[in-house]
Amino acid sequence: MGLCLSGSDVRGGKQAIGGAHLRPTSTADQNNVSGQNDAVDFFFKSRGLHALFTQIELSLSASKLRDLDIASKSDPMAVVYAKKRDGRLEEIGRTEVIMNNLNPAWIGKISIAFQFEIVQPLLFRVYDVDTKYHNIPVKMLKLEDQDFLGEASCVLSEIVTKQNRTLTLKLHNNYGLRVSRNFGTLSVHAEETVASKSAVEIAFRCSHLQNVDLFSKSDPFLRISRIVESGNSVPIYKTEVINNNLNPIWRPITLSMQQFVSKKSVGDLEKLHQERTGATFMLPSTQRGHDKVLKSQLFVEKFVEKEQYSFLDYISSGFELNFMVAVDFTASNGNPRNPNSLHYIDPSGRLNSYQQAITEIGEVIQFYDSDRRFPAWGFGGKTFDGTVSHCFNLNGRAGGFEVDGVEGIMAAYASALNNVALAGPTLFGQVINTAARIAGQSLSYDRSKYFVLLIITDGVLTDLQETKDALVRASDLPLSILIVGVGGADFTQMEILDADNGRRLESSTDRVATRDIVQFVPMREVHSGQISVVQALLEELPGQFLTYMRCRDIKPLNVQMAQTCA
Repeated sequence: MGLCLSGSDVRGGKQAIGGAHLRPTSTADQNNVSGQNDAVDFFFKSRGLHALFTQIELSLSASKLRDLDIASKSDPMAVVYAKKRDGRLEEIGRTEVIMNNLNPAWIGKISIAFQFEIVQPLLFRVYDVDTKYHNIPVKMLKLEDQDFLGEASCVLSEIVTKQNRTLTLKLHNNYGLRVSRNFGTLSVHAEETVASKSAVEIAFRCSHLQNVDLFSKSDPFLRISRIVESGNSVPIYKTEVINNNLNPIWRPITLSMQQFVSKKSVGDLEKLHQERTGATFMLPSTQRGHDKVLKSQLFVEKFVEKEQYSFLDYISSGFELNFMVAVDFTASNGNPRNPNSLHYIDPSGRLNSYQQAITEIGEVIQFYDSDRRFPAWGFGGKTFDGTVSHCFNLNGRAGGFEVDGVEGIMAAYASALNNVALAGPTLFGQVINTAARIAGQSLSYDRSKYFVLLIITDGVLTDLQETKDALVRASDLPLSILIVGVGGADFTQMEILDADNGRRLESSTDRVATRDIVQFVPMREVHSGQISVVQALLEELPGQFLTYMRCRDIKPLNVQMAQTCA
């Protein structure tokens, strides 16, 4: 294994991996603390793979199972299924059979990919395997020939958010009837299959780069690739672009040993740092042995080994995602009583775009919020006192803006449509500032809370600069903002707020956002079948969460307690 470092002028390298035509490097990458990077994204996506998941191993144990054998105890085996949206069950894996045991702890692990941005329902079934089948591999066993001992179901998120990532479920019969008969319990423990949490923080600089521009200096970036056994390279990181500079100094980056594969891979970089020497760049030639030696050199300014914790490390130790929602009540949505209105509530039960966004995002986030009490606001509407408000409580109460669960948000939204007159204009500033105030106040008493504000809107912003100012201020806080655009408006402004062009937002006082905290998705793309609103909105959230925690050196709660005790 080895490492390959390559640099390029941004104009000359736009069609390379990580070039400008791809989803640009996010601020999380620029702050060197997210595992996500556009070069890596492209490598996987160009091969039809989806890299946004964490591989999990499930360990199963049971207690007080029913004894169905006459001369001995039951011989249990567990089977795990994934429940699909259409109700189908897809078998994920089976444990081994444990002989004569009503309290089995199976050794065999069940592997599953955890995806934060979707709800993953699981079904567990336990069988007593008949003695005459004991010589048959478990994968070949016909389940209909075995005695059923009980089943249980949950969502994968429920397991990974539990302290120590262990969830205990009551087993019941396979008709779903909660009869008084005791079927025993099943415990499920989740573990990330990560080889090592070791990481290296590295800072690079270059000197005397070639100038390939005519009227200015080159705009360089550095791409890091890992050389595999076949000799091919796998990109693992791309730095930010530094404009008009032949002696660039890039922000420090953090790369895991899993990305490097081994410490040996980065040994040369550590040596460069220790010896304070530079590595000379070569310009590859098509002719063997005729590579051109350049004056350009690469230096390693910083090389520090550190422990890097994952999103699940934080969540399973007690960190929470607190969900908040803000709904657009401007007149451009159309009269809610008109079937053509974006706010029309269909008597048949078909969800409008607002309801769809609330339901689908809320169903995912709710598992990461222990009390499931969600702040809910409206903006751009004329409330009961006849004034237009750009941040009013969706439930209509003067004293409290929280509602109970996703159902509470849906009920408050439906009620508000009958009590609030649609008005305008479309202003985000007050809602963002209110959410930011809540996130900021939490820092004084609980650093384990991270807030997620969902804004659903149909309109073009009237307060674009005020919104930018609010977002730049909020970028220092434990807060991410998801924006769903409904209807057919021109959402160019929302793309600007998203900052996926690689340029972080700037305030009216020229202050630059600490990190990217916004993700925008137009619902029309969702309806056309191009993307899933949940996946598109939530895919960057774990990275934004980690960026915040790692930049402030906030560790998982169990690590904090262990260090305090030590």
